[in-house]
Amino acid sequence: MIRQTVFGFKIEKTEEELTAHGGLALLAEYNHGMGVRELAVRYLPAPGSNRGYAASAFVDSLVLLLQAGGRRLEDLRELRREAPLLKLVGRDLIPDSDTVGDWLRRMGDPTTGQAGLVGLGAIRDILNHRLLRRDERRDYTLDMDAMQVEGEKQDAHFTYQGVKGYMPMLGYLFEPGICLHDEFREGNESPGAGHVAFYRQCKERMPKGKRIARFRADSASYQSDIINELEKDEVAWTITADQDSAVQKVIRDIPEDAWQRPYPGCDYELAETVHSMEKTKKSFRVVVKREERRQKNLFEREQYFHYAVATNLPEEKTAQDVLAWHNQRGQAENFNKELKIGFGQDQMPCGQTHANAVYFRIGVIAYNLFLGFKRLACPAAWGRHTMTTFRWKLIQIAGRIVRHAGQVILKLVVEADLLILVQGIRRRCYEVSWFPV
Repeated sequence: MIRQTVFGFKIEKTEEELTAHGGLALLAEYNHGMGVRELAVRYLPAPGSNRGYAASAFVDSLVLLLQAGGRRLEDLRELRREAPLLKLVGRDLIPDSDTVGDWLRRMGDPTTGQAGLVGLGAIRDILNHRLLRRDERRDYTLDMDAMQVEGEKQDAHFTYQGVKGYMPMLGYLFEPGICLHDEFREGNESPGAGHVAFYRQCKERMPKGKRIARFRADSASYQSDIINELEKDEVAWTITADQDSAVQKVIRDIPEDAWQRPYPGCDYELAETVHSMEKTKKSFRVVVKREERRQKNLFEREQYFHYAVATNLPEEKTAQDVLAWHNQRGQAENFNKELKIGFGQDQMPCGQTHANAVYFRIGVIAYNLFLGFKRLACPAAWGRHTMTTFRWKLIQIAGRIVRHAGQVILKLVVEADLLILVQGIRRRCYEVSWFPV
């Protein structure tokens, strides 16, 4: 017989219970231990009939889908192929993509008060409390940032960057990295709208005994209302200054001998001045960085490029200290990247904004759960890993499910040291099982 393949092996179907995502069982255990299913039943609307899926089936399935690497609702088909593994973790039924799409639209329906979106907000807050109560810190840094999500959807509008999509606002606690609050916004909504209200929402979501002590944001937050609010709460803050005519004037008024290089050979100079807005109740420092333009435009008269940061940090913090601390807010961009790329929030599944808001909030919950899983259940060295790395190293492990003498065994194709690590993760998942708040 003439061989008609490159290599000489055969491919046949097997009836054995196999899985390509053996490590997903660990995340499923952690999610359940933190109370995701119980909270979904408690805070989300019940199905309309006895034959409908419970809310926990939708939330649990979507969280696992995003943690496993799914990027669209159609990927639920791939998750359903992991039926033997999902049965191990008590998830026998996975809704199909059409059913999930209908559920997202119902949960975000404005005519019913967006009961599902509100309920998911309560679930997010309780899970965050359970994570933060296991953190020894009392004071936290809030990084506020907007994230552009592109999407040629039916209800989407053009953003200020000229692309069609959405501009959700996110509030991250810098130290643990969790998303404290999310607000799904239309693409054409002003980047500077509602910052005081959003900050207050974040503040209300802090557990008792913990507070927002520090605040950082970009120029969209350069507003007198939020500065006054932060001063009232005695919060240390830095905000990228919007270089309006008033700020440009104070920069021009800085004496030439005030500009200093932070260290020899530095390619930029720093100086600072004092400024106030018309409606701010206190004046504040403005730290200015200037760099000489290397390629000058023919019609550009300005010799320098300026970058200004407004702050109420005390004088003992030098201009370089202020700039260095403010630049740490760039980590919020990494948080956004992990949420978008690591958890499939770079594209929305539905044509309706209210349905996408529900999907996005579930993505935030999946992201926060993963951060807690890294910190509470995994070795400390794994805390630096992104979700993509976790999938390579832990989730995408081949396994075989064996039933023998009344026991169910998940046999993973791993080396001995990784098996020990997996067993340790399971033990810690049990130890940190959820408790009421």
